[in-house]
Amino acid sequence: MITKLKKIIPISALNCYHKSLAVLANWYYGRPSEQMVIIGVTGTNGKTSTCDYIARILEAGGQKVGLASTAMFKIAEQEWLNDQKMTMLGRFALQKMLRRMVSAGCRYAVVETSSQGIEQFRHLGVHYDLVIFTNLTPEHIESHGGFENYKKAKLKLFKHLETSTPKKINGNVVKKTIVVNGDDQYAAEFLNFKVDRKIVFGLTEGEQEVLNQEYIGAEKIEYLPTGTEFYIGGIKFKTQLFGKFNVYNCLAAIAVAQSQGVDLEACSSALGAVRLVPGRMEFIESDRDFKVLVDYAPEPESMRQLFETIQSHHLVTGKIIHVFGSCGGGRDVARRPILGELSATNADVLVVTNEDPYDDDPQVIIDMVAEGAISKGKILNQNLFKIIDRREAIKFAFSQAQAGDLVLLTGKGCEQAICVANGRKLQWDEREVARQLLVL
Repeated sequence: MITKLKKIIPISALNCYHKSLAVLANWYYGRPSEQMVIIGVTGTNGKTSTCDYIARILEAGGQKVGLASTAMFKIAEQEWLNDQKMTMLGRFALQKMLRRMVSAGCRYAVVETSSQGIEQFRHLGVHYDLVIFTNLTPEHIESHGGFENYKKAKLKLFKHLETSTPKKINGNVVKKTIVVNGDDQYAAEFLNFKVDRKIVFGLTEGEQEVLNQEYIGAEKIEYLPTGTEFYIGGIKFKTQLFGKFNVYNCLAAIAVAQSQGVDLEACSSALGAVRLVPGRMEFIESDRDFKVLVDYAPEPESMRQLFETIQSHHLVTGKIIHVFGSCGGGRDVARRPILGELSATNADVLVVTNEDPYDDDPQVIIDMVAEGAISKGKILNQNLFKIIDRREAIKFAFSQAQAGDLVLLTGKGCEQAICVANGRKLQWDEREVARQLLVL
């Protein structure tokens, strides 16, 4: 019913409705974001991990921190998985969460801020102080009407920061700060705002000169079977994290922490203690002789980076058996065969299954993904299988695995539901399902 109404209501009226809700929610909960330093993280990939690393570093420095991300909610010492199936909470839910953070004594709130949330004005009424841009690749572009609109949605958050009034906490003005991935081709656009401080991070040494900004870069990067090591300013960072993408995520978090007075040694210590973000490069322990890895990776670039990470860290000696699918509900249809092509190029055995179909026909989605795999040489019922029931797909993958193999489960991470037709949500935790099936 709500979906049908949205199709007939003028966009201007919908926008007015969303803006009014944002203003009302902020007023109702007593403008909680005025009483904390608000850190917003946006981009295509790495948002969730970056949010988590920022929170961990600040917390290790003795601060009380709140966190709202795709994976986790955190209010000071209390933590729980995001069970809302939303990256960015709705206006009243977000303001209520911020009010709870204030009541718990949090000085910082780290808010993962999505383009869809921005387009629905969920960011209005949130007084951001620091905004981080991780990277930009095509995702959700159909729902935004194209890539340029998708980028413009992200840029609105930075404009929101630029035009906000200076905030004072305990009589001290909080500097408006932008932190940007200098290696991304759109970096200059995200830096083109008038704020108090701009910090660029990256792996490309020359970028700081081109962008003419304060720069934090990683050097001497080593990808090991146990994690990743790198240096910043002569300080060694030894982490249990995997992949080049996580180096970028760490750099973003370090830049934020340094802007808040945390030194590199403290950042190194805090990141060294970080094990994982739930559902992100998470190995499932068992007594089987093959490995099981759960990762979110819902779109082509994150999947490409995932396979690159598996190779660079030498995480598998045998076959890669990949269980995956693609999303419905307005997510980009064009990505479906691309995901199949990527998996076919990098994995040995593919099991294409249901992910989050919403109101779309799950079999149609599966067939489109499989067509991409077939175009790269995979053969149906030999090294490519279509199993619509996700639990059965995982069970089948485990039955095919041998010593030294890696069973890779992507698309769900630690999400707590599978979204199907008519707004229904089926309870689901990929990690728990894997654990259950591993002991059968």
